[in-house]
Amino acid sequence: MRPTVLKLLHQEPVTREEWQDLFWSVHSVCLWDEKGASKVHKALHDDILWFIKGAQNRVLLHQDDSALLKAYIAEWSKFFTQCDYLPKPFGQLEATLIGKGSARPNKTPGEESIVRKLMLDSWNQSIFSNIKDRLQDSAMKLVHAERNGEAFDTQLVIGVRESYVNLSSNCEDKLKIYKDNFEKAYISATESFYKAKALEYRQLNGVQCYMKYADTKLKEEENRAVRYLESRKDCKSVETLVACCVKVLVADHKDEIIAQCPSMIHINEVDKLRLMFSLLDRIDDGIQEMLRYLEDHIKLQGKEDMKASAEIITTDSEQYVEKLLQLFNRFSSLVRDAFNDDPRFLTSRDKAFEDIVNDTSIFKLELATKSKGVTNLKSMVPESKCPELLANYCDMLLRKTPLSKRLTSEEIEKKLKDVILVLKYVRNKDVFMRFHKTHLIRRLILESSADSEKEENMVDWLREVGVPADFVNKLQRMFQDIKVSEDLNQEFKEVHRDHNEYIADSINIKILNAGAWARTSDRIPVTLPTELEDYIPEVEEFYRQKHRGRKLHWHHFMSNGIISFSNKSGKFDLEVTTFQMAVLFAWNERPLERISYESLKLATELPDSELTKTLFSLVQSPKLRKQVLLCSPEAKKPTDINESCMFWVNQNFSVIKNNKPQPRGKISLIGRMTFTTDRGKEEDSDSIIQLRILRVQEAIVKILKMRKTISNAALQTELVEILKNMFLPSKKLIKEQIEWLIEHKYMRRDDENINQFIYMA
Repeated sequence: MRPTVLKLLHQEPVTREEWQDLFWSVHSVCLWDEKGASKVHKALHDDILWFIKGAQNRVLLHQDDSALLKAYIAEWSKFFTQCDYLPKPFGQLEATLIGKGSARPNKTPGEESIVRKLMLDSWNQSIFSNIKDRLQDSAMKLVHAERNGEAFDTQLVIGVRESYVNLSSNCEDKLKIYKDNFEKAYISATESFYKAKALEYRQLNGVQCYMKYADTKLKEEENRAVRYLESRKDCKSVETLVACCVKVLVADHKDEIIAQCPSMIHINEVDKLRLMFSLLDRIDDGIQEMLRYLEDHIKLQGKEDMKASAEIITTDSEQYVEKLLQLFNRFSSLVRDAFNDDPRFLTSRDKAFEDIVNDTSIFKLELATKSKGVTNLKSMVPESKCPELLANYCDMLLRKTPLSKRLTSEEIEKKLKDVILVLKYVRNKDVFMRFHKTHLIRRLILESSADSEKEENMVDWLREVGVPADFVNKLQRMFQDIKVSEDLNQEFKEVHRDHNEYIADSINIKILNAGAWARTSDRIPVTLPTELEDYIPEVEEFYRQKHRGRKLHWHHFMSNGIISFSNKSGKFDLEVTTFQMAVLFAWNERPLERISYESLKLATELPDSELTKTLFSLVQSPKLRKQVLLCSPEAKKPTDINESCMFWVNQNFSVIKNNKPQPRGKISLIGRMTFTTDRGKEEDSDSIIQLRILRVQEAIVKILKMRKTISNAALQTELVEILKNMFLPSKKLIKEQIEWLIEHKYMRRDDENINQFIYMA
């Protein structure tokens, strides 16, 4: 058998007869004599060792690193190829040696055959063990030379790597020799190289240039590692090498790199920030400082910009919202360009922008109440006026105003969505809801909406932004009431047209659901013109016939109308509130007389506060050059009107256009109709606070009912999570409502731990 085996080891040609005879010879010897198998195994071992020693001598003839590697790789490639062929004829030898007949059962997957294992172990124990240090050193020198820009044959390092990978005959860890030697040496050499180079480069070129250097070298080393290290799925060599490079090139220089961040953010150096982010994001908690710097920058810059524009934005809600959106877009661009819209940086932007939106340093909204149940909340923490200004801006877009008229439908929709975007960051959405509802009531009653479809879209968008369902449902009910009222009006006119066609066609009745529309419990007495007063019973009777068990309450302060006004200058149509109508009708039968304040009070039955406001709107309307009423003594402000004042109709009143008086015209004196009384404003403020108290109590009970027992800290966390879409409850408010619920036996403190609460059924 020996001549054929030696031919195979030297990769010399073997005939088919020699190859087949080798199979038969091995089979014969192993079956004829039990000791034959051992003799064959020993002889094979001797021949393999003899061949390996020859290969070793041929390799060691070379002193140059490259030549040594070339010689070794050539010998190893030849030998490794034969590791696949030589074991094939010795299958019977393996079966005989383990005493299991002609087949080897229960062979572990990946386990080497006896002959192949013999070959690999012999190579490992002989040539490899003797020269592996020289091989490794030579390979590392070549890699080092490549890092310094020198060219060489990359296959030399790859060949050495492959011999390390393929040498192991250990079926449990096929990469053990490779990991313990080549991988370890490669990573150690890389770390040593960059420890010296990185520090030197940073000190010579500065941190900002160093970041480019580090990024370039990380990419280079990753590509190099893919070439020279084992990259099969079950091997983590490349990841280990990259982690080592990140530590040496980035983590060891983290403090110096991060120190550049504030100035880069301040001057908007997005390219350098993007590079810094890509480097620091490779290490644990590497970007935490960057997140903090970004958040601080947005807060500082945002508040400074808002303060610089304070004179404009505090009086103009459009400018205020535009300024907020400008800031948001600016900071969003920074996050997009510098940090690739990474969710962690978006969160920092959102936190900082929320702080700007809810800031109270420029203007604030005071919520106070005089209700008995909440006297302990009389002095509240000031809140941002942002929700009120957002609601005002929405009103300008949705109402027929110069702003809404100059914008296209698409532009209005975009600006409304911008408002929704800002609203996401408003903590106290309940304040926005209150003002938005007030404006919506005005638009629906005065029929001044620019686009009814957008009105309803806005309500749907509010639902998407997290506004509570009960509020959104009330707004939708308001739209339904208006549609139902239109049908009701049509039916009413058909029934009463024969009776009084003029009045029937002139009147527009709105039957509104108190639960959805009610703004105040207060109703103001007023004496209506006879034509209207006589018509009220007919409306009530008509409604009673259609709906039994329902009661109508007339809210005249929410009503308005058009009256014809004639004087020597011409005839004019005036849009007025019902209160203004009641005052003007005092001159209907005596147009030239002067009437005292007291007489007007008796004629209209209006309370002093409402009568004063109404009279002032007629003697000092900002829209008119010539006023409808004149007053003596002249009133410059509402408080100037008192019981000593006399009023008369201005017979020279006319509508001025192009500096010329017109004999005919139409003008509105309604102004910003409030639809609420002075007392109603107090109730508005009070109702916001009362609702917050009820919401907090409701949420606490809901949490306790579900948890049965909960700590104070956990309760506060869950409360904020539940209520955040409506308002952010203060610690003081939470504490007071907990005490109230304990006092009324909804819950109690644990006897052993006062910070633990227990639900009481």
